[in-house]
Amino acid sequence: MKSSVVAVLFGMLAIATATVYFQEQFDDNWESRWVKSKSKESEGTQGTWDLSHGKYYNDAQKDKGLHTTTDARFYQITAEIPHKFSNRDKDLIIQYSVKHEQRIDCGGGYIKLLPSGLNQETFNGDSTYNIMFGPDICGSSTKKTHVIFTNKGKNHLVKKDVKAESDEWTHLYTLVVKPDNTYKVFIDQKEISSGSLKEDFDILLPKQIKDPNAKKPSDWVDAKQIPDPTDVKPEGWDDIPAEIADPDAKKPSDWDDELDGEWEPPMIDNPEYKGEWAPKMIENPAYKGEWIHPMIDNPDFVDDNSIYAFDDNKFVGFEIWQVKAGTIFDNIIVTDDQAEADKFAELTKATQEGEKKMFDKEEEEKRAKEAEKVPETEETEDEHEGHDHDKDEL
Repeated sequence: MKSSVVAVLFGMLAIATATVYFQEQFDDNWESRWVKSKSKESEGTQGTWDLSHGKYYNDAQKDKGLHTTTDARFYQITAEIPHKFSNRDKDLIIQYSVKHEQRIDCGGGYIKLLPSGLNQETFNGDSTYNIMFGPDICGSSTKKTHVIFTNKGKNHLVKKDVKAESDEWTHLYTLVVKPDNTYKVFIDQKEISSGSLKEDFDILLPKQIKDPNAKKPSDWVDAKQIPDPTDVKPEGWDDIPAEIADPDAKKPSDWDDELDGEWEPPMIDNPEYKGEWAPKMIENPAYKGEWIHPMIDNPDFVDDNSIYAFDDNKFVGFEIWQVKAGTIFDNIIVTDDQAEADKFAELTKATQEGEKKMFDKEEEEKRAKEAEKVPETEETEDEHEGHDHDKDEL
């Protein structure tokens, strides 16, 4: 009985300590909470935002999200987190939905977590941030999810390739950062990448470096193959010209030797020409293998178990460039509790289910209309046979 009471109390304590630092569903009062940057207004490249649920949705009001509206523009906007927070000794979860309804060809869709001191009206790409997370698409070569951590004024991009979604449907992106310096990335609540901040980012200096005093021995042989010293160039090899006169060419009938000079046939590649001779290659009997530079402990390496921690988190924002606009952001949550993030994810799940249902209904209606179309000039086989029968009777 006592253990049960302890378990209940512990569970209540866990619930009580869960914190949602920020969440946003973009209702009609969203502009009272978000500040649009003016940093690109003088250049005429500042994009404008509105709310949209897109073509397919579940609930016309609840599914409205922050929407980019104009092609080839910068989009820069931030919202203040009510209370500055630190994620030291806690999990940090950043989660939001992205819908590239325009089937984005080149542009960002990432969110930023920023520290205090930000001037929201001048927010731009040079503004200091703590974490940048989310999809970045440009052509067929760049389709990745950015995971970037700032440490001592320098931004560090994950060294792994983390995939991203680029279709026109809503997708939920989640980043989980833990106090043991590990991270996980989820898309639609399915893990797509995970690892260590120490190993997957160049935040810390390497533990080992190449020995600066070590040099490859002068007599080291690292050529796997050498020319065969016994191979001899065949006799007459160099006597074969690279080009010959075209044997099929004929002097034009209107060619005048006195006026045009002596006619010469054009030159063509000689099919007998074998190219410049080179001896065949053989295995090098003196080969010692590839020389490996010996490693030593890096005297400048300093371990740091707190690289996951940001003691000053005060804003969230979007700072992106889009060639083709139309992206919708929604259902943002920043919390230290996975259960809270999962609960908030239900909003996006409902949107996704509604999108599919709406799309499937539209497709079904299209198929029904196509099936109803019967060309007036077509006759059924029975009708055709009936006409022939009438002719026979006449």
